[in-house]
Amino acid sequence: MLAVSWDTVRLFLHVLAATVWVGGQLTLAALVPVLRGVGTEVPATAARRFNQVAWPAFAVLVATGVWNVIAERDKLDGAYNNTLMLKLVLVVLSGVSAFVHTRARSSAALAVFGALTGLSALGALFVGILLAG
Repeated sequence: MLAVSWDTVRLFLHVLAATVWVGGQLTLAALVPVLRGVGTEVPATAARRFNQVAWPAFAVLVATGVWNVIAERDKLDGAYNNTLMLKLVLVVLSGVSAFVHTRARSSAALAVFGALTGLSALGALFVGILLAG
């Protein structure tokens, strides 16, 4: 068996938290139409429960993201740095739009900020893969 290192732990925690944050959003988005058929309050109840897991995952993503930058600081130049800045913008956009989505009351605002959250989270995931390569 290969040795487990702090790098392994760091990347595991980062990927696990991304799985919850991004994958959970995709899953919830797929379930909302079905949940609406069960009852008008069911989607909101499911979203509140998801938030209890999603926001701690987002915090782990940010913490392990900082840890990643510190661990990979020797790569901080040129194209890597530009790609990292793009990822940071997408992460902030994902977090801010998710927060606004939780406060939205109109169906239009819920749709717009939900879509923005999901797209920016997927973008951050994609750019993160670029950084890992």
